[in-house]
Parts: sequence; C-alpha cells; structure tokens
Amino acid sequence: MESKILKPVLAIYIGLFILFLYGPFFVLGILSFQQGPEGGPQFPIIEWSTYWYKHLFGMTPPSRIAPLPVGEALVRSLILAFMTMVTATVLGVMAAQAFRRRFTGAGIVFYLIVLGMMVPGVLTGLGTSLLANNVVGIERHWWSTAFVAHVVYTFPFAFLVMLAILNRFDGSVEEASWSLGVSPIRTFRKVTFPLIFPGVLSAMLFAFTLSFDEFPRTLFASGRDQTLPLAIYGTFSVEIHPNIFAFGVMTTLFSFALLAVYGILMGLSVRRAKKMAMQEDIA
Repeated sequence: MESKILKPVLAIYIGLFILFLYGPFFVLGILSFQQGPEGGPQFPIIEWSTYWYKHLFGMTPPSRIAPLPVGEALVRSLILAFMTMVTATVLGVMAAQAFRRRFTGAGIVFYLIVLGMMVPGVLTGLGTSLLANNVVGIERHWWSTAFVAHVVYTFPFAFLVMLAILNRFDGSVEEASWSLGVSPIRTFRKVTFPLIFPGVLSAMLFAFTLSFDEFPRTLFASGRDQTLPLAIYGTFSVEIHPNIFAFGVMTTLFSFALLAVYGILMGLSVRRAKKMAMQEDIA
C-alpha cells in the first residue's frame, strides 16, 4: 500500500527536480538560436538561426547590438579560477594532513576553516573591500583582494574533500615506507600523493568551478576590472539579447568539457591504482 503511494510521489518529485534542474538550460539553449538581430528573448522562435553564436565571435555585420564585453573578463575569470584552484587545493591538502593527528584546539580550528563557506558572500566581499581600502590601504584588484576572497570561500570545500579522502587512508603504507628509511617528504610524493590523487582532482574541480562562477564576493572585491559574472550581469541588467543565451550555452559546454577531463584523469588514476595493486599481489 505504501509503495503504491510512495512510488508516484517519488516519480513526481524526481520529475520536478529534473525539470527545475535542466529546464532553464534547455530554454536558454532554444532562445540562443533565435533569429537576429531583430529577434529577442521571446517564444515562439521567429526563425531558427546561428546568428547569435556568430555574433559572439564578431562574424556578423555591424548592428545596433554591441558584442558582449566578455573577452578580457573571460581571461580574468579563467586566471582567477586557476590561481584559486591551485592555492585552495594546496591549502586543503596541507590542512587535511594536519588534521590526521590530534592537536590542541583542533575543534576550534576546524570550525574557523569551515566558517569561510558559511558567511554570506556579500558580507565577505564587502568586508574584504573595506579591509583593503580603510585598514591595509591597498587598491582592490581581481588578482589580489578578489583572489583572497575566493580562496577564503573555496578553501573549506577543498579541505572537507581531502579530509574525507584522508580519513579512509590506510596509514600503514606510509609507516612501511618510513620503516625502510624513506624521508617523510619523499614518502608523501611517492606513496601518499598517488593514493589521494583522485581526491585532489575533486578538490581542484570544486575550487575551479566555484571560483569561476562566483559573483557576490567578486562584486565588491574586484575593483574596476570586471570578471566574467560581473560583465554578464552588467550586460543583461541594461537589455537582454539572445547573445547572452548563446554565451551561456558555450560556458556550459566548457563546464562539461572540464567534467570530461576530470573523468579521464580519474579513470587513468583508478587504472594506475589497480595496476599497482596487481603488481603488489604478484610480488
């Protein structure tokens, strides 16, 4: 009786979840093929066209609609996301390594680290801006103040991912290496890091995607040079054209490409781990 009621309810819930998750993307994808330059963000489609994709790359005749100012903003966002990814992942691995052993004040330090992902982004961005201008006396830039705000936000995610990985880590392999006289640094490079590499990849992906899409913290902390989310917001806050939808599709495909690279690297890592396990069994 319960299953007869529960299954339809779950089916409706899953259907609504998928609709709200992928529905906006499909709507934007359809509107990105609107006719141009007269076509706007409305249904039904006047005529299917790739005009707005050509408009993104400057392949259309001049019109009243200016190209999206995303060229330099996209480069800034990619560089900022890469810097944040490397820094947050290194800090996350080091902090998670430290928490493998109990130390005084570990609980307080843990909550202080996690607090970075819980504080509202607007407050973090505004506080970073005021701190830079009024206390430290430096000018705000996307590569300095915004970078710090992004690291404060993404570092807890990288830390939690690595903490979960290292909590399942078998420390006996490290002890065996140390007992053979291998230094701790060489043990980490040759033994520990290859085993936790899938977790490192996950932490890197988390940090990159979170930083690349970050808006509230960047709004106050980036200074006069805009990153990609700020450039897009500045464009569609004035007038919406389907070129913004075409650009959204392109960035979504870029995110899928990142996931594909992540999947390939993860597959290679798992294959390497299985190969090492087989060699140990044979030995």
